[in-house]
Amino acid sequence: MGVPALVALAAGTAVPAAHAGQAAPVDVQLLSITDFHGYLQPYNDAANGEVQLPDGTKIKVGGAAYNAAHLKRLREGQRNSILFSVGDNFSGWPFEVDAFRDEPTVEVLNKLGVQFSATGNHELDVSAGFLKDHMERGRCFGEVNVDSCFTDSTGRRFRGARFPFLSGNIVSARSGRPILPPYNIQWVSGDRGRKMPVGFINLTVPDTPVGSTSYQPELRALPLLETANRYAAELKRQGVRAIVANVHDGGSADGAGFNGCKAPWGPVIDFAKQASPDIDAIFTGHWHAGFNCVIPDPAGAPRPVIEGLNHGRLISEIDLRLDRSGEVLRGETRAVNHPVTRDVPADPEVKRIADYWKARGDQRFAEPVARQKGDFTRTQNAQGESTMGDLAADVQYWTAGQSRKGRADLALVATKPLKGSNAVTRDLPYAKGTGAGDEDGRVTFGEAWNAYGYGNPVLTVSVTGEQIHQALEQQWQGGKFAPFAVSGNVRYRYDASRPEGDRVDPADVSIGGRPLDPARRYRLAALAYTLIGADGYTAFTGFGDAYRNDLPDHEAFIAYLKAKGTIEPAPLNRVTAG
Repeated sequence: MGVPALVALAAGTAVPAAHAGQAAPVDVQLLSITDFHGYLQPYNDAANGEVQLPDGTKIKVGGAAYNAAHLKRLREGQRNSILFSVGDNFSGWPFEVDAFRDEPTVEVLNKLGVQFSATGNHELDVSAGFLKDHMERGRCFGEVNVDSCFTDSTGRRFRGARFPFLSGNIVSARSGRPILPPYNIQWVSGDRGRKMPVGFINLTVPDTPVGSTSYQPELRALPLLETANRYAAELKRQGVRAIVANVHDGGSADGAGFNGCKAPWGPVIDFAKQASPDIDAIFTGHWHAGFNCVIPDPAGAPRPVIEGLNHGRLISEIDLRLDRSGEVLRGETRAVNHPVTRDVPADPEVKRIADYWKARGDQRFAEPVARQKGDFTRTQNAQGESTMGDLAADVQYWTAGQSRKGRADLALVATKPLKGSNAVTRDLPYAKGTGAGDEDGRVTFGEAWNAYGYGNPVLTVSVTGEQIHQALEQQWQGGKFAPFAVSGNVRYRYDASRPEGDRVDPADVSIGGRPLDPARRYRLAALAYTLIGADGYTAFTGFGDAYRNDLPDHEAFIAYLKAKGTIEPAPLNRVTAG
């Protein structure tokens, strides 16, 4: 007998009545969001505030208050509704959440009623301890309402998430044990007082411990498939028959639309083809894609695999029907992505929270953090040196020096990278700008935040002198000049008339007043993005003894400015040519 196909039940479709004396099937609604990233406000640009309908029409979507309104509507009349996240809730890019350590996002997710979340790579952008102690438990650090535990929209200080974060495959590099619970069980209600379990296996994209923002030397990742199958078997031994994989790793369906599926591919699609048949549904994220697929499991049974874009633009729904033993009736599963349209009244409570943080963000943007004596600009001289680039390198060197383990011999930063993002993003002019709170010679919080950084950790690593030499040579590739800025204790000379790859003599490089020794090992402070080769320089491949400094780039710059009080452009004399 053939396996029944997955069906999309129209809203309001009647459920067949159970035979006399039999328990009625139990309907379970699963609702998820993914890659929310703290987008509390509605946006109007295509990447953050639009979706395209099957007929080609583009509509405005998103905003936390509209998410709340749609979730409320979707959950109406549902006896068993479970709302969760597929991860990357925070490391929010909007300033009003980023500058408050993503606490505003947690306040909104608490209000939405999120019951649990997979751990995305960005949940680990600070540290596992930060996720568990601060984001989950609300433990404060630094000065309350200045560095953490900010006053929320109710007038109370941050108390943490009212839901857990989970991951089955991120483990301690030392012990091999999961750093978070690997799965959770939600109980749903049937007739006659029956309670039935639904298990959720939560997984994190495996490159998280070595990713550019989430680089964590103390963690490692286990394979998705191996981990999922292990915990599916464990849940089954506990009597759980309905099992869902909540996977923060993604795929694509080649532009088939957010409810389509055409030639699907990607890591989660490979996972779906091989994962245990005991897993009945798969929610995905990470790729910021939108698709709704049916991928047969290894036994040939239909299994939904769904991803809901990003930034609050879609809500993913999979409806399961459980038989009296708790097994999922695969042929009666419904899967759909709902656009978060703005043609409904915004939820007033969530709108109030979002607007509170927007106003609070405006206030923080205008806060004075330092004075400056002159312009810091990205304009490079003939040697590729700039005052803003030198400042960024000095910030990284200073940041590394704040702890014994982080101390570095030198720092460098890519100021015009070969590819990818540039950490040095804006000038810091002396003259008063247009932003609130600014005046001549004043650096505001927002100015500093926008001038340097993109949420990357500053690592201190061990490299050889020859690797430093090769990195300096790699500033020229294919006729392009992509200079590094170096910290104030470094001097070097190059000869651009020589062939690429032979323009810097190690004898013309000094660190701390001493010539570069190609055979010696040095401690280098740089952004993870550069060290892993993401911006086009491969010289540091194989670096060792990585130490992640406490503050990522944005926060490091603010701390540097506050510590110095006044900054002055340094002479452009670190690099010479000829």
